[in-house]
Amino acid sequence: MDHRHFLIYKPYKMLSQFMTNDRHQKNKNFLGDLYDFPSECMSVGRLDETSEGLLMITTDGQLSNIINKKGKVEKEYYAQVDGIITSEAAEKMTSGIEISINGSNYLTKECQARILEQLPVLPQTLQRVRDDRHGPTSWVSVTLKEGKFRQVRKMCAAVGFPVLRLARVRIGDFTVEDLKGESVLEITERITTP
Repeated sequence: MDHRHFLIYKPYKMLSQFMTNDRHQKNKNFLGDLYDFPSECMSVGRLDETSEGLLMITTDGQLSNIINKKGKVEKEYYAQVDGIITSEAAEKMTSGIEISINGSNYLTKECQARILEQLPVLPQTLQRVRDDRHGPTSWVSVTLKEGKFRQVRKMCAAVGFPVLRLARVRIGDFTVEDLKGESVLEITERITTP
C-alpha cells in the first residue's frame, strides 16, 4: 500500500484529532476542518488545543509509532514566556527537570534549550497574547525526543517562566518553513526514519 503523508500547521484552538464522541467537544475545531484528508489518516503525536504548529498526518501507523514511541526523532518548540528567561533557567531545562505527569513526579530527559535572541517568524495566531505593557516576554527554543502531556509548558513553568504562546516548529527534518505559507502540504518524497 502506498501511504500518504501531510504536514500541517495546526492553529491555536484546534484539537489534534479528526472526530470525537465527547458531546462537550462537538463544537470544537478538528483537523478535518483544514483539509479533506483520506479516511485512514491519523495525526503523528498531538499538540494540545492551545498550542499551535507543525503536525504530521499519515496513513502509516508504523511511521507514527516510530516518531512517537522510539524517542529518536527530535521535535523543536518555540515558547514565548512571561518574563526575560535566563540562561540558568534554560540550563536547568537542558539537564532535566522534575515535572508532574498524571499526578506523579517525572524527571525529563536531557534536551536542548536555548534562548532565542530574535523574534521567531511564525504564522499569525488567533490567540491573544498580552503585550509588553503588562511586563516583558521572551522566547526560548526547546528540542525534545520525548513528548509527555504539556511537557514544554510544564518545564518552562518549573523554572519560573510560564508559557504564553507555544508553537512546534520542527519534527525531525521537517520544519514549518517546508509549508511555504500553506496550512496543509502533502509530502511527496519518501520519509526515512532513524
